[in-house]
Amino acid sequence: MGLWQKFKNMVARILNINMVQEAGMNEESFLEWLGIKRNKSKGAMAEVTYFTCLKMMSETIAKMPWKYYQKTDEGIEEPELTDTAKLLKTRPNPFMTPTVFWNAVEMNRNHFGNAYVYVRSRFKRKKYGGEYKVLDLWIMPSNCVQIVVDDAGYFGGAGKIWYVYNDKYSGKQFVFGTDEVLHFKTSHSLDGITGLPVQEILKSTVEGANASQEYLNNLYQNGLTAKATLEYTGDLNEEAKTKLVQAFETYGAGTKNTGKILPVPLGMKLTPLNIKLTDAQFIELKKYSALQIAAAFGIKPNQINDYEKSSYSNSEMQQLSFYVDTMLFVMKQYEEEVNYKMLTDEEQDDGKYFKLNEKVLLRTDSKTQMEIFAQAVNNGIQKPNECRRKLDLKDAEGGDQLIVNGNYIPLKEVGKQYDAVVAQAKEPEPIEEPDDPKEPSNDGKEGQQDGETAETTVPEEKQQEGGEEDA
Repeated sequence: MGLWQKFKNMVARILNINMVQEAGMNEESFLEWLGIKRNKSKGAMAEVTYFTCLKMMSETIAKMPWKYYQKTDEGIEEPELTDTAKLLKTRPNPFMTPTVFWNAVEMNRNHFGNAYVYVRSRFKRKKYGGEYKVLDLWIMPSNCVQIVVDDAGYFGGAGKIWYVYNDKYSGKQFVFGTDEVLHFKTSHSLDGITGLPVQEILKSTVEGANASQEYLNNLYQNGLTAKATLEYTGDLNEEAKTKLVQAFETYGAGTKNTGKILPVPLGMKLTPLNIKLTDAQFIELKKYSALQIAAAFGIKPNQINDYEKSSYSNSEMQQLSFYVDTMLFVMKQYEEEVNYKMLTDEEQDDGKYFKLNEKVLLRTDSKTQMEIFAQAVNNGIQKPNECRRKLDLKDAEGGDQLIVNGNYIPLKEVGKQYDAVVAQAKEPEPIEEPDDPKEPSNDGKEGQQDGETAETTVPEEKQQEGGEEDA
């Protein structure tokens, strides 16, 4: 037994893990534990725009909570949370919060093109039959999962899709059916089964952005000095040339020699080759590459700190456009996959469903928020207590009923108030008759009967006036 094999067995006994495979000793985590560092090839993650886009997409999904609703004849309501709903809302598994969990899922989906979540469940027996109960959710690293289409029916059904997961720590292999795995893919898919990662589609663009950053890093390391030519008279062999170049690099290369005097031997002339970044349009090309990568993700320019053509009002519209043009597709895919595989047939028949709360993306300032709530309450759209709950306030007495302006009327009764006016105008005026003919009427006539001549009653004042005129 060799020394290397003895060392592997000793580490395996200490860590209580299986390291039979040689590849296990080459894992980055294991080498870091031993204190061994090796140069890693710079991938897409090293490009700042690519990383920013991954961060923006994953954090957007992670900060939207899952809501549990039910459609009823009276509208949509929030039923009592089931065990599955509690997993999505509070804790998918013992080691991850919902924010961390869905952030990692979205990161895998964008970086590898596909994200896989294992739904661990257990069959719960009942008196007659039973049902499967979801216990927890686990993320399977996308680079360890392989999709297998069983066209020959080797696993019990022709045409079915299976997910083969290879655990890189234990070396074991697991096979899961489609009902046991939540599969989220990118919009770049040619067969509808697997998604294509953005880093593969924009491979040349990402590599070019990495190369430009590496060039800039080397320029900083050399003290922002470019190459130079050394003029001398005579001929030198290869060994002398190498020593001469090394001597000049010792005094002139690197950030430690910035600003120092460079000695030049007699008869030699050092001429720097100044290549300006502005002449090569370095900034313009780098910005153009960043916009290309962001556009492939659906990220708006202001979200990668490009405010050249943005203003305050424009940024607000870009945020709304980001929700509609980019995140709406992603959210719809998440909701469809979760509702199909996390709900029972009975729950689906009852109108229950899961939904991401997109309102957290459209939050506005406090003034606008209060104006929206005031309009909703005054127009009878929301109850006062419903708005108070969104403001994290306690319910108020009498706030569980809709209120509207008293001058409002139902839509179907608009115009009825004019019908009453028109009908009143067409009605003839009623003729009033005295109840008792013996009683004096309004015109001063007493007890007039048919056929009798009415006597005119002269007021006392008129009689006095008449008497004075006769005298």
